[in-house]
This record gives sequence, C-alpha cells and structure tokens, in this order.
Amino acid sequence: MITDVGAGHHSPAVAGVLTRVGDAIEGVFGTLREVRDASARCVRRRGRRPVAADLAGLRPSLWAHLNGNGVAALIAGIGFIAAPGLLADAHWYLEWWQENPSGAPVQLLRDLDPSSSAFYDYTHWDWYTGPLSGAGHTICGPYVDYLCTDEYSLTLSVPVVLDGAFVGVAAADVFVRRFEGAVLPALRELSAPAFLVNASGRVVASNTARWVAGSLYRGAEGFAVRPVRDLPLSLVTAKV
Repeated sequence: MITDVGAGHHSPAVAGVLTRVGDAIEGVFGTLREVRDASARCVRRRGRRPVAADLAGLRPSLWAHLNGNGVAALIAGIGFIAAPGLLADAHWYLEWWQENPSGAPVQLLRDLDPSSSAFYDYTHWDWYTGPLSGAGHTICGPYVDYLCTDEYSLTLSVPVVLDGAFVGVAAADVFVRRFEGAVLPALRELSAPAFLVNASGRVVASNTARWVAGSLYRGAEGFAVRPVRDLPLSLVTAKV
C-alpha cells in the first residue's frame, strides 16, 4: 500500500472526491460480496463434493449485474473462479459472464486443459493471488485485458471462504474508461493535479497528463496521499 503522508484535514473538494471514489468502488465490492455469499451457498454440499452444474445457480444474479444502471453500469464481467480441485468434475473452472450490448450476457469459455498449449492458468493473476493470500479487497490493474475484452480494465476481487477454507474468488471487471467517467468529474473539481493509485502504486485515474492511467507512482515531493476508506486505493494530490 502507498504510504499515507497526508491523511489529516481534508478540504471540502478533497472530501468530495474521496466520497465519490469510495462510493463507486465500494458499490462494486458490495456486489462482489453478494456473489461471494451466493458462491459459497452453491458449493456447500452435504455428503458430496460440488460439481460445475451447482454453480449454474449463480447465473441469474450474475446476469442481473450486467448491462444495467448504477453499479451495474460499471461492471463489464463478473463471476466466480473456483480454486483448483474444488469441483469433483472440473479441476479448473470459471463461472464467468460478460456483458453483451447486443443481447443476453455471454459466458467466457477458456481452455482449462493443463496439457494444452493454450491452457489458462488463472492462479497466477493478482486478482486471484490477492484473495488467496488473505486480502479482503483486491484491485488489479489497469491492464489491457487481452484474454477477455481487449479493453483497458480493472479487476476487483474478494475471497470466497467456506468453513474457514479458501474455495475461490468472486471478481468483476470494470473498464477504466467507465471508472474514469464516474470519478473524473470530481477529480477535475480539484485545483491541483490529482490521481488515484492502487495498492501497488499503479495510477487508475488522473486529472493530469503527467500521471496517466497505468503509470507507476512511487512517491514524489510535494504530493499528499490519502486513503480511500479501507480500500486498496489512495488519492494523491499536489500540495498547494
């Protein structure tokens, strides 16, 4: 996490940015907590291991979070990613659905055969390793999502735990352009350069060309860093 060096008094403008950004991100994480809880219910089976078909029960709620308004307008893809070996009939599995502007949501299908040259090992991605390591909230990106949408994206994720054991990840993709649309109006109300960074210092949105989305911030003289609630996101502003 970027070190907080300016978490004291907030001006009304800065407080407004923190509120707006926090509301946008927390809205997505709130949705993921719903997916988390529903996923845990789907894989809880007495007397047998869960199978892939059990996760079909998630689909109506996942579809409802796509092609919608409010928080749903930010989310481009959403689902549950099973820990390897969780399911009896599929060692690797994603119950992942993406928006489809021309119709009903579509399921993402990847090559999950470890013997294939195109095998998609999702366990090395930050959005998976963060929850696996115990992080309650993970924000991965911005990155170009070549595997799914070819869009500049963020992936937000939370762990799914059942009876104390990690069983997978609930995650959502948010296009950077949509996130910027939600937070840039507030950032632009600040009179000084300002931008948002994730826990690793990657810029997520910015009101200045000096710090564009995707660039890395490792600290700079004359800037203050303020946490956005208890989320893995910080607001960096030039001191004026």
